[in-house]
Amino acid sequence: MAKMYGAQQRQQMQAPSNPLAIKTKKYGLEKNKYIGLCMRQLVANQWKWSFVPLVLILANVALNLSGTYKNYWIYIFIAIGTIGYILFWLIQFTGITQLAQYKQLFDKYRYEIDSRQIFMKISDKEGGMLKWDMILKAYKDKQSYVLEMGKFQFMYLPFSIFNNENDKKLMDKILRDKGYIQ
Repeated sequence: MAKMYGAQQRQQMQAPSNPLAIKTKKYGLEKNKYIGLCMRQLVANQWKWSFVPLVLILANVALNLSGTYKNYWIYIFIAIGTIGYILFWLIQFTGITQLAQYKQLFDKYRYEIDSRQIFMKISDKEGGMLKWDMILKAYKDKQSYVLEMGKFQFMYLPFSIFNNENDKKLMDKILRDKGYIQ
């Protein structure tokens, strides 16, 4: 058997696409949208920690009102600490958008979605495949589907990339059948 190189090998390794699959327009995630989604996921995962500054402020108010210990600097330190924590994560997510190894996050892909897998295609011969078991959680908001694959890893599919309403309905059905949305 002869050896195959380059495009021939990639073409052979790629599974045939399903003619009934949802085929989308090309779409690339914008950097600001990525930062916003990461911050949303951060707040959703760590909202319980917001009670720490609140408890410290309430404890200090109680100490000030009782006359036990009067200080006002703690409010400044709590505000600086909270703002610093948020800025730290914002800088981290902004830094990811600038690194060369994360450039592929923002490339334009055409998606082919069916009940078995999700194909992410750069061209007709190049792309990758995601199995549905790699998706941990999914949700639908007012303008998109977001498929979460891990901590700060997700696939953002806005409604504008779908060719018609039937594709969106089929996507809803696939997500419901997989148990990601109700």
